[in-house]
Amino acid sequence: MRIYTRTGDGGETSLFDGSRVHKDDARIEAYGTIDELNAFMGALLDHPTLAPQQEYLRNIQDHLFRIGGMFADPNGPREGQPKVDASDVERLEHWIDGLEQDLPPLRHFVLPGGSPAVSACHLARTVCRRSERRAVALDRLVVQSADAMRYLNRLSDALFTLGRWAAHSEGTVEEKWPRDKNSGS
Repeated sequence: MRIYTRTGDGGETSLFDGSRVHKDDARIEAYGTIDELNAFMGALLDHPTLAPQQEYLRNIQDHLFRIGGMFADPNGPREGQPKVDASDVERLEHWIDGLEQDLPPLRHFVLPGGSPAVSACHLARTVCRRSERRAVALDRLVVQSADAMRYLNRLSDALFTLGRWAAHSEGTVEEKWPRDKNSGS
């Protein structure tokens, strides 16, 4: 089987139900950005610092595929279609709580970066925020799963916390913002 079909050469693509839409349709923007986020999640798996979190990251990838499938179906999640629900949001919250256990309290903003793993977490976080914005835009046109929307919101919190966890695990100092006026610049 060939990977190319040529059916998208005119700027349209098919949705889950077979209907055709333009590639810049709000639905395509929503699940396309979810796909981009999923690729960033895969890149997180390549960082040795994040190896202890591998199972969580793989589960997130699974949930992102589920959300993408939900967004790709104009008829909403069909019976038996994998989806996310309130328990998935709750598990994400428990993971965040676990990551925060050994972290110093957050009393300031932090500048993204410090190490490749920390930077990758922040990049994934920003793509997650964009995914959420695209999901909100779609939801304003056609109501989407409230659990999927909550999941994306919580995931950006999780990725921020994962970045802090990675910094702490590596002994990387988080750069505070606003920066100290005596920092030399």
